[in-house]
Amino acid sequence: MTSTTDKAKGYANKAAGKLTQEVGKVLGSDKMKAKGSAQELKGNAQVGIGKVKDAAKDGAKAVDKALNK
Repeated sequence: MTSTTDKAKGYANKAAGKLTQEVGKVLGSDKMKAKGSAQELKGNAQVGIGKVKDAAKDGAKAVDKALNK
């Protein structure tokens, strides 16, 4: 996956997780709240992976630019 795809899926999972947690609170379902929390954490990880990929790509470009001066 590309960094953009990772981040987009991550933000979607974060939003869905937060929504699931809120529904769980309204319904009084600890299981639903936990499921939402896990989904939000998955989203956080996906966003982080996307950011790491961006940083690696930027670092590689900087090295390439420095070597080709």
